[in-house]
Amino acid sequence: MLYYLFEYLESEFQLPGATLFSYLTFRAALVMILSLLISTIFGKRIIRFLQKLQVGETIRDLGLEGQVQKAGTPTMGGIIIILATLIPVVLFAKLANIYIILLIVTTLWMGVIGFIDDYIKKFKNNKEGLKGRFKVVGQVGLGLIVGATLFFHDDVTMKEKLPAEVQQELLAENPKIAASKLFQDEVKSTKTTIPFVKGNEFDYAKLITWINPGLEKYAWIVFILVTIFIITAVSNGANLTDGIDGLAAGTSAIIVLTLGIFAWVSGNIIFSDYLNIMYIPRVEEITIYIAAFVGALIGFLWYNAYPAQVFMGDTGSLTIGGIIAVIAIAVRKEWLIPVLCGIFLVENLSVVMQVGWFKYTKKKHGVGRRLFKMAPLHHHYQKLGYHESKIVTRFWIVGILLAIVSIVTLKIR
Repeated sequence: MLYYLFEYLESEFQLPGATLFSYLTFRAALVMILSLLISTIFGKRIIRFLQKLQVGETIRDLGLEGQVQKAGTPTMGGIIIILATLIPVVLFAKLANIYIILLIVTTLWMGVIGFIDDYIKKFKNNKEGLKGRFKVVGQVGLGLIVGATLFFHDDVTMKEKLPAEVQQELLAENPKIAASKLFQDEVKSTKTTIPFVKGNEFDYAKLITWINPGLEKYAWIVFILVTIFIITAVSNGANLTDGIDGLAAGTSAIIVLTLGIFAWVSGNIIFSDYLNIMYIPRVEEITIYIAAFVGALIGFLWYNAYPAQVFMGDTGSLTIGGIIAVIAIAVRKEWLIPVLCGIFLVENLSVVMQVGWFKYTKKKHGVGRRLFKMAPLHHHYQKLGYHESKIVTRFWIVGILLAIVSIVTLKIR
């Protein structure tokens, strides 16, 4: 809203300083500061409100150190993250940008699913919350919307570089030629980024065109199915990671900040040319959303760090996972998720492996056995005697390492 106001003031009245709002970095800095202030200042009030409603966490006795003391801590704190993200975005982002629209829809969509789940747990006294199949239906529904929009919307395009020999000819004629002249026109594409392969690119159409080249027109089906899978997997991964104070929020901040770097360079034709990566017009506006989201997560950590004064609940964890998945897909970096979101992946796998091994050994030996002392993985380390603050800090360190590796893959072909 304010972006359009200052754009109008600049064009009509040449208001001094209004030009600043046309700069992405300036707006990104503003929204991060504002979201941080909202989450820290108003976060306390929201926590008090949740305490008045007696929205306290019900703790099952799992034999974990410090677990009993957490009983009664307000949950549904994901509301803080959602509000602190959306308010600055509405004020400073280009609301007509299709990527911003998709992220707002994702935040509200997943936020509602998580809120309903938390509401059923706390106000209907149903520890199971929203039934799993309804969560999956919601995640699949969002995947359909996001996948179809990213494939069919006219503003979702990419630009590929001209063939090497053509670039050489143009550079020979004019060594100072603009980077934009080295790219082809905008096109619809099912190409994405995949690390450690030639050119770091992969076309989803190839998954079916090997059967018959004429099947390329159905590539959108493959793209939407992949989108559904990624949104479901990442949102569930974030949900499982939210088990000890500060783990999900801190890990997510690292992941999202890295995706912000990808969005910025992918939407800048000069950096795209220099790094020799896919150029995606208009995707740079996601940087504004990411800046607000990171600020909200860090502000939430103020109250969620050990000992936590509030938990995010499914309202926060499902929303976080959904946003991360959609950003990754939008910037065509979804196949970096196994590396960048390695913490989420390992947490997910630890549960799958634990359950699978238990069922297998019970069927074979009559007694179920466990691979880990407890799953998800962070609880395994708690059982080993590590303090949760140490576990969280070390998971953050691993997350930073994975983020660096993800950035390095931009140049590894």
